[in-house]
Amino acid sequence: MKKAVIASGGKQYIVSEGDTLEVELLADDKKTSFKPLLVVDGKKTDIGTPTVEGSTVSAEIVESDVKNEKVTAIRYKPKKRVRKVRGHRQHKTVIKITKIS
Repeated sequence: MKKAVIASGGKQYIVSEGDTLEVELLADDKKTSFKPLLVVDGKKTDIGTPTVEGSTVSAEIVESDVKNEKVTAIRYKPKKRVRKVRGHRQHKTVIKITKIS
């Protein structure tokens, strides 16, 4: 079974063919590809400097612009009447890995 490590949105993910994962928001294309940082194929391991040459990880976009759960940040100072609540929902893209070549 082939496995690879890809980088997207400043994070690294371990993927194999058929995996579905959420990554940072990508463009609205139907297909995308990544340059792998590491490829494991059985007993053979290729380590990139910084990426593995001649190897790609293909993926198709299942869902675009999905929002994560809301994260709230509260600033509060007692006896000063200062109370500020902020919320943020991160945008994500759901992708499915189709091929590691």
